[in-house]
Amino acid sequence: MNAVLWSWSLAGLIIFSNLANGVMGFGEMDMFNDYNGTNEDNANVLMVGLTLVQAAAAKGAVCLDGSVPGYHLYRGYGSGANNWIIQLQGGAWCDSIQNCQGRKWSGFGSSTKMEKQLAFSGILSDKAAENPDFYNWNKVKVRYCDGASFSGDSENKAAQLQVRGKRIFLAVMEDLMGKGMRQAKQALLNGCSAGGLSAILRCDDFKSLFPPSTKVKCMSDAGFFLDAVDVAGGHTLRRMYSGVVNTQGLQNTLPSTCTSHIHPTLCFFPQYIINQVKTPLFILNSGFDAWQIGNSLAPPSADPSGSWHDCSFSFRCTPSQKKFLEGFKMSMLNAVKTFSMFRKNGVLITSGWAHCQAERQDTWFPQNSQAGKDKGIAVAVGDWYFERAKKEKL
Repeated sequence: MNAVLWSWSLAGLIIFSNLANGVMGFGEMDMFNDYNGTNEDNANVLMVGLTLVQAAAAKGAVCLDGSVPGYHLYRGYGSGANNWIIQLQGGAWCDSIQNCQGRKWSGFGSSTKMEKQLAFSGILSDKAAENPDFYNWNKVKVRYCDGASFSGDSENKAAQLQVRGKRIFLAVMEDLMGKGMRQAKQALLNGCSAGGLSAILRCDDFKSLFPPSTKVKCMSDAGFFLDAVDVAGGHTLRRMYSGVVNTQGLQNTLPSTCTSHIHPTLCFFPQYIINQVKTPLFILNSGFDAWQIGNSLAPPSADPSGSWHDCSFSFRCTPSQKKFLEGFKMSMLNAVKTFSMFRKNGVLITSGWAHCQAERQDTWFPQNSQAGKDKGIAVAVGDWYFERAKKEKL
């Protein structure tokens, strides 16, 4: 569909590829249905138990309902014993008091409602055949229970809401430091969807936890949400983000390098903050992101006739709709252009109708991948992290 470019010279790793074909469906504006890695069909997939951070309560690092946060930890071994992958769970956001109160009754707002085990696949797989570079690393999935991409630090006593995402992040990291992460030789912070946005927002905070000798990088998977115009000419996602920022009081926690010169709501969009991230960062996203098409570009509020439904939720699009989506993809490519000029960074924009590709085995490192034909997502991320790539044209 589009040309493939692989570059590792003055610029970082840049690939614009059609290699990913993963398909996911989403309920219309169902804000809890971001993919969370629990749906794999493989009966042999690794299942990892939940750990609650009891000490977080004293720090005020609690979920929306006041319960303590949690994470799932799989211990690394062998050559990966001192290497760590931290994955921040996705799950959209809550943009009003009512929505945040609703989240309190789910695992996205309360650890009392969280699954006791989660499946680890894709970049979290423990099998070398499925995850060649990271299979034996320590792997952690941090549960998302604040509704603002681990960025809030306030409370609403009247509504009985604790919006302490940033404190949760720091409290969980402190707990993991005490469990061996302090000695990490290599570390990678990543996340999917709202967790991918979190990985961008918390990237430099993560780096600051380690000594200079530790190789620390970050990756955002399906977290590059664009400040885009919807099919009705409005700004659906900007309105939603405005609600998140105002409800959760993010004005004081978003990057000051951004809020000092533009409205805080815009600073929740990656395109306005990625160039200020100092730590090496990899952007993995589909140019036809399934969640953004159905919830930002053509949500029911912007498409009351339902003319976009087939395109949004099964990618059966008319020629005019395809043209609109091509414009969206080009806007995404333009938004990462300056970012990609920094050698430390990496970008992989795929052309599949997908959302979250690193957690899914079928898109991360599919069994039918042909070595030498397509440079898959797992290989591309590994080449960037370990700085293996020089210059190659596929």
